[in-house]
Amino acid sequence: MPAQPAAEMRLGHAVRMREPLGEARGPWTGRAELLRRLGTAAWVLAILGFAALHAWRLRADFPNGSPWIFDWAKYTDEGWYGAAAVRAHLFGNWYMAGDFNAAVALPVWPFVEWVLFFFTGVTVEAARGLAVGCFFTSLALTYLLLRRGGPRWIALLGISLAVTSPYLYCFNRLAILEPLETTLTLAMLNVAIRLPRMKRPVMGAIAVGVLFALTMLTKTNAVFLAPAVGWVIGVPLWERRKMVLKCGLAASVTAAVVYGAWMALIARAGLMGDYKYFFLSANSYVKPPEFSWPVVSFWWSLHGLLWIDHSLVLLAGALAVGAGLVWRSEWGRRMGGDPVFGAAILGILGFVLFMTVQNHPQPRYFAVPAFLVCIVVARATGTLAEQAGWERRLGWIAIMVAVTAAGIHGSRTLGYAAHPEYTYVNAATALTQYIDTHPNGKRLMVSTSGDEITLITGLPAICDELSTDDLADKVGRYEPGWFSSWNGVDPSALADLHTRYSLEQVASFNALDDPDRNVLVLFKLHPLPGGQVRDELDPSLSDVLPGDRIDVPVE
Repeated sequence: MPAQPAAEMRLGHAVRMREPLGEARGPWTGRAELLRRLGTAAWVLAILGFAALHAWRLRADFPNGSPWIFDWAKYTDEGWYGAAAVRAHLFGNWYMAGDFNAAVALPVWPFVEWVLFFFTGVTVEAARGLAVGCFFTSLALTYLLLRRGGPRWIALLGISLAVTSPYLYCFNRLAILEPLETTLTLAMLNVAIRLPRMKRPVMGAIAVGVLFALTMLTKTNAVFLAPAVGWVIGVPLWERRKMVLKCGLAASVTAAVVYGAWMALIARAGLMGDYKYFFLSANSYVKPPEFSWPVVSFWWSLHGLLWIDHSLVLLAGALAVGAGLVWRSEWGRRMGGDPVFGAAILGILGFVLFMTVQNHPQPRYFAVPAFLVCIVVARATGTLAEQAGWERRLGWIAIMVAVTAAGIHGSRTLGYAAHPEYTYVNAATALTQYIDTHPNGKRLMVSTSGDEITLITGLPAICDELSTDDLADKVGRYEPGWFSSWNGVDPSALADLHTRYSLEQVASFNALDDPDRNVLVLFKLHPLPGGQVRDELDPSLSDVLPGDRIDVPVE
């Protein structure tokens, strides 16, 4: 056949390009394509709408009546872990000797907050806005991770499950460590999975190591993500064993060097006492004497995954177990060789192991696994639906379960967003106004939630629960004028305060929904006559003394 002239070929191509889509493919095909695009656009708009809810009314309390009613994050953690940034801007020094200085062990979050406050000033809305910004970034990183080897609709399904989650709505609107830890974790996995296509994979592995160190310096439980990171590095490069070893070594050494450099810096600054206190006291929990306690703790921690959600967690578990049982099938082999699916499973199990070792699972600890659960469900159901026969039908049944769960969760999230409450911030504001209008020595308060109140109102505070120094010595050094507690007074705190003060209960403020911590009680601290200092070993100091006026329980 003679060659077609180039000019004729170009003309034919131009004519084909001018043909309308519907005429080229047929009217029904063109209409279906239009509907598909409109449906995708509506889906994306719904995702954006739910995402925007997270940034609305940031001053509002952690939602009352939630399943996570007792989590301490809503009372304390925003203040504890951002205290260095708040103090640096309000009082000129990030470090308070003898108090709880979490930034020594976990510097990344307070450093980012410190930078932010130069532009916004110290406000709780700015701090929470930073957490919401991390949530938005995590959604984008989840999309990119699921798009690696998967179609767009699976990625959209994954972020739909995350953005509608009432659990993530509640905890990712708090200025706590978990939102940034989630973002860094997903960033790390995104870089690691792209190593095979990089011109210099070892340099990419070094970036993974830096991200891993930053994640551990955000929250140390990230060390339990090491198997997930190793999996996502190793599986795509498995045919290049030497490269796997090079990349794994480069990431490990880099992480160790970065973390070691921070350790050397705080040691040189003389802050190792604060570092050791953080791990050996503040985050050390008593283990049961029974030999079998790890088994009980593991079950407790595994069951704690249900705090994220019952339906999605059970669906993710069923999909993971199912993929293992049918490992010889096409779907099972695809799941077994999928670095995203495997890394998400290992990441979830890593956090369960952390909580088993710590023996202290808390709802907020599952914020990173919550995203990983969404990834597992989206990846496994999407891949299952691509199979033939009964597997395809099972896949679409699983997708319908996930979509139904997202709809139910979305309605709950809308309910939380539509009914904000401000009891805690109002209580903190009223407490501060009372102190400012009733002077009593120093404008300094002792309180477990003091750092949180400082973030909200700027009132200076020291912590009565977490301290490198004994509380009795600390109040002698700083001479506070005020004390606040929740509902009652802890006897040990009372004993330490009694070494130098008598207490006068002066006000109370309703706040939040935990029946054990729904009233913030304020006391004046009156120095003992003549500067008297009582013996802190005196057992009677934990009781109400004649000079006190305390109406709440001491327990």
